[in-house]
Amino acid sequence: MPAQAARGSLPGRATFRTRRRPIQVLFNMVVINERTLYEQKERNFSEMARKRIYLPLLATLLMAAQQQANAYNFSPVNQYNLAVTAAVWNPIINYVSKTSRVPLSLKLGRTSADTTSYVLAKEVDFAFTNHLFAPERRRLGWKVFGRRDLPPVRAQIVAMATSNVTSLSALSGSDVAFPGPEALIAYKATYAHLLKDNIPVNVVFAGNMDAAFTQLASGKVAAVGANSQLVEGYARREGKPFKVLWSSAPFNDLALMVSPRVPKEDADSVADAFLHMDETEEGRAILDRASKLIDSPTRFRFVRASEDDYQAYRDFFGTAPLSLH
Repeated sequence: MPAQAARGSLPGRATFRTRRRPIQVLFNMVVINERTLYEQKERNFSEMARKRIYLPLLATLLMAAQQQANAYNFSPVNQYNLAVTAAVWNPIINYVSKTSRVPLSLKLGRTSADTTSYVLAKEVDFAFTNHLFAPERRRLGWKVFGRRDLPPVRAQIVAMATSNVTSLSALSGSDVAFPGPEALIAYKATYAHLLKDNIPVNVVFAGNMDAAFTQLASGKVAAVGANSQLVEGYARREGKPFKVLWSSAPFNDLALMVSPRVPKEDADSVADAFLHMDETEEGRAILDRASKLIDSPTRFRFVRASEDDYQAYRDFFGTAPLSLH
């Protein structure tokens, strides 16, 4: 009997435990289900929050990308380093885009030659340049519509004021820096004169005018071929005077030009925005900042220009060696 009682007691305890287990399991399931529901709600809330944040951002980015894809490319010649060039032109083209309702996008190469290669490859629609006046390039059909109202520029060959070089003949066999092979005033006009005077030099392409001046100031080259406007600006900015060894006849400042691919309505709207920029407070402020960045003694503005204003360039190519076209 005791044994039976012992055996009988085991089922009793076992039965008690088996009754508790479903309750505990059910309790655990409720806790788990509540936690799962809470986590699911959290995920749903997070997903909704992400959608509220990211979807508008994504839409904005896609719209910006679409506008960028539809924009006309504007390329100014790299007269300065990339940072200064972008700082000068980005606010200008943003203003012109807004005012004309014709989207423009800045397209710059690492060097002036790279930037001009984009123009020649038909990847650009508007340009600020003097690289398109050779007879071969005039056939591309680009048209002048404006320029800055700055004084004419001259091609110059300059040395540091402290240099022992006092004449062009003293440069024979020396390293002379130029911004690049596409620079009409600073390279083609100056090098053509050296060739004409039979003065052989070692040509060093620096990439832009600022880099050429830096090489001259550091003593790496004996002289530079330059644009007089940039010579004066660099001397004012850096406090480093130059001596002019040779100076050309005057050329008008670079031209604002438009590709024949651009519809007339868009071309006219962009031209009007450039030419009337100084008539608004916002436009004048942008031109003020740009003028200071390039060390211009006065604030420049854009004025109307035509092919006739660039006859001096065509005259140059009439006598220049074909290798410099």
